[in-house]
Amino acid sequence: MQGSSGRYVIGFPNQLASDAEKASKEYGLMVGRAIESEWFRRDGGQSRFYNNRDTYHKLRTYAMGDQSVRKYKDELAINGDISYLNLDWTPVPIIPKFVDIVVNGISNRLFDVKAEAIDPISSNKKAMYKNRIQTEMRNKEDFEEIGALLGKNMFSVQPDMIPETEDELDIHMKIDYKDDIEIAEEKAITSILRHNNYEYTKKRLDEDSAVLGISASKHTFNTHDGIKIEYVDPSDLVHSPTDDPHFEDCYYFGEVKNVNITELKKIDPKLTKEEIDEIGKSSSKFDSYQGTRGGYQTDNFDLNTATLLYFCYKTDKNIVYKKKKNSYGGDKVLRKDDQFNPPKSEQARFEKLSKKIDVWYEGVLVLGTNKILKWELMKNMVRPKSSMQKVFAPFVVSAPKMYKGQIDSLVKRMIPFADQIQLLHLKLQQVAAKMIPDGVFIDLDGISSINLGNGNTYSPQEALNMYFQTGSVLGRSFTEEGEFNSGKIPVQELTSSGANSKISSLINMYNYNLNMLRGVTGLNEARDGSMPDSNALVGVQKLAALNSNTATRHILKSGLFITERLAECVAYRISDVLEYSDMKDDFIKNIGKYSVDILEEIKELHLHDFGIFIEMHPDEEEKQMLEQNIQTSLSAGKIDIDDAIDIRNVKNVKIASQLLKVRKRRKEKLDNKRQQENIALQAEANQQAALTAEQGKQQTALAKMEAEAKIKQLEAELEMQRMQQEFILKSELIKLQKGIEGQIKGNEIMMQKEKEEYKEDRKDKRTAKQATQQSKLIQQRQQDLDPIDFDGQDSLGSGLEGIVGID
Repeated sequence: MQGSSGRYVIGFPNQLASDAEKASKEYGLMVGRAIESEWFRRDGGQSRFYNNRDTYHKLRTYAMGDQSVRKYKDELAINGDISYLNLDWTPVPIIPKFVDIVVNGISNRLFDVKAEAIDPISSNKKAMYKNRIQTEMRNKEDFEEIGALLGKNMFSVQPDMIPETEDELDIHMKIDYKDDIEIAEEKAITSILRHNNYEYTKKRLDEDSAVLGISASKHTFNTHDGIKIEYVDPSDLVHSPTDDPHFEDCYYFGEVKNVNITELKKIDPKLTKEEIDEIGKSSSKFDSYQGTRGGYQTDNFDLNTATLLYFCYKTDKNIVYKKKKNSYGGDKVLRKDDQFNPPKSEQARFEKLSKKIDVWYEGVLVLGTNKILKWELMKNMVRPKSSMQKVFAPFVVSAPKMYKGQIDSLVKRMIPFADQIQLLHLKLQQVAAKMIPDGVFIDLDGISSINLGNGNTYSPQEALNMYFQTGSVLGRSFTEEGEFNSGKIPVQELTSSGANSKISSLINMYNYNLNMLRGVTGLNEARDGSMPDSNALVGVQKLAALNSNTATRHILKSGLFITERLAECVAYRISDVLEYSDMKDDFIKNIGKYSVDILEEIKELHLHDFGIFIEMHPDEEEKQMLEQNIQTSLSAGKIDIDDAIDIRNVKNVKIASQLLKVRKRRKEKLDNKRQQENIALQAEANQQAALTAEQGKQQTALAKMEAEAKIKQLEAELEMQRMQQEFILKSELIKLQKGIEGQIKGNEIMMQKEKEEYKEDRKDKRTAKQATQQSKLIQQRQQDLDPIDFDGQDSLGSGLEGIVGID
């Protein structure tokens, strides 16, 4: 190889060469020199590798707010002289703010690595489980009856969780079904990512995607460290020309590293001390001399270092077998090299079987020399089990905004406006430095001596003291000689308003460039919350923030692609970890023995193949929309609180929305069923109530009839008793009446007898009394006594009874 200033264009070697030729170091040296020629060749003073390095260095300095101020000094200098500019040249860190918003926003988006077994055994197992659930769906009542008889659950899941429709079955298979091997694979991938501190690596990848527009990583395997995931600096990356944003059609990749010469012995133990010294002398300055462009200075002149190109090259390999008939009529297959060419005669008892597969060779070239330290077929290549002829590249690169090798990035868009903002910031300092305070004009002749008219004078010192303390000043329109006084206002204020308008204009230009910077990146005020509109509604602000997220979604997608591809490659390397790596014990502890026992099947039986995908956790906007739907359904009574909990636990928004629909339909069916049951129960209750009421009426009527009959019977009995009592009473009454009548009759007779006796007695008494009275009368007449009052107290006994003798 010639010097860098006159380097010839070296082409790549023949891809159709034999496998033995491809495996030779001469072939690898040709590949390495071709890559070096393509990336380090100077055409008109330009080098692709160093142009990229300078560009990426410039973008990174802007992203850090530490860009060179030379261009700003040249802009403001006059003939290169800035001695009169006393300015603060520190760059305004406007770009770092926007980079942090994007990178930290992406870092906050959580995700899960999901593995789905796609091999025939797992697919059949999944199909059998699905058929089992379908059988239980169709015969749910029969299973319930059998379970009730046997006293055990006959379902694969809880009876209330059995799907009722095909849609519910699909959701059940997506959410609730997870094969053990899938769980183990997910744990293994997550453990390896955590072991390699992938969270930190991913943040660097996202930052590169936002700043540089390209991000790269690589995956390797060795028996000491196991699976390694490493960050690759895009400024050290070389690759074949491509227009694919994911670099999947690249046939070579490389990484430039400056290493200590002690590493050379590890790469090629056959190197002698003289060869190592010669490499140090030739290659230690290679990177330093070339790297003094664009402000990316390197002072690495240490002879104990060497600049190496670690590269890999994709080609094909012919797998050849000899198929031979044995004496028993069977076939025997033997491995041969690709030069095997059996005769085509009919007498030949063997034939050639061949198949081409893609392979990667890896090598290490000492830049600036013709020395290749390593060239061999790459070990532990990653091949999908479903397509063994295909091989994944050890590098995973993504540049979502690339066209014809030109890569766009957010920082690249912002640089023109950031430069204008920096210049305006410097001009603001310049204008502010030239601003002078307001002053006063003093007419010395006008205030030299002012006669107050009363013989006193007004000295200049008194005039100035009065002006500065009160703002007032005395003056005379005419002089003492009576002439017009031109200095009648001896003190006048001087204002300098020109700087204010300049500052206002510069601030307007500053805000204009800031808005343009937001416009070209899509990072509006709602995204960073720096200056939200106080009159805007909350929904409008959220919509603006969502639109801003959409503007930077390509960066998120780029990082997810790298993560998904790395996880897919890790999944294919897991069997290598369990078979070769010294970290197997730690690996078992991290995953769990049960899961590793299942993973052993991958290594030993090659039964399982996985589809790897990334499931993003919902962002705040998606969570809010889902929660709003959940709350609406809850308030309307379309789902239960248990359904809401299950839906919130689903991290996939699309599946969560489908589950919400399924649970709403199930709840609606259940409510309708309950309503129908309630209606049936109500109808049965009404019918039972009507029957009971009718029976009650009949019983009431019968009871009434019985009561009436009893009443009539009682009345009859009472009537009989009354009649009997009446008969008895009448009989007794008649007897009593007859007795009374006889007694009355006897009394009448007795009274009549007594009356007659009384009359006779009275008559006898009256006769005796009359005789007595007659005797007294006779005596009175004979004796001529006083008259006798027989009714009174006279002794004569005179009176009517005595006179007439009445009884």
